[in-house]
Amino acid sequence: MDTSYPREEHLPAPPSKRQPSAPGSPLPRDHLLWSVFNTLYMNFCCLGFVALAFSVKARDRKVSGDVEAARQLSSKARCYNALATAGSVVLPLLLAALVVTGAIHLSKLAQESVSFFAYQLSGADEEDK
Repeated sequence: MDTSYPREEHLPAPPSKRQPSAPGSPLPRDHLLWSVFNTLYMNFCCLGFVALAFSVKARDRKVSGDVEAARQLSSKARCYNALATAGSVVLPLLLAALVVTGAIHLSKLAQESVSFFAYQLSGADEEDK
């Protein structure tokens, strides 16, 4: 009595992705706390959420023992966290700087135009004739 599906005892053993880490090499960081903070408070263009996804994947791979994949996913999570933090901090500072410089420029322009119109309306040209 033969069945069409392969039986478990005839299946080859799945290749193990686990790489034993050297005794002196530290496990990669998953940056989960940073990712949660970025997701909740500094989610610039959803980069914090993407970083959180990579952090969770890195933690899962680290727990399962796949150190190399955990290291790669951890690197991606760190990159997205850095981008989210930079985007959430640098862009508002840049916007504030533009508003301040624009206000300074407009105040100087307004002072120059007031002095120009005050000169024109004073009739200084008629006295010279």
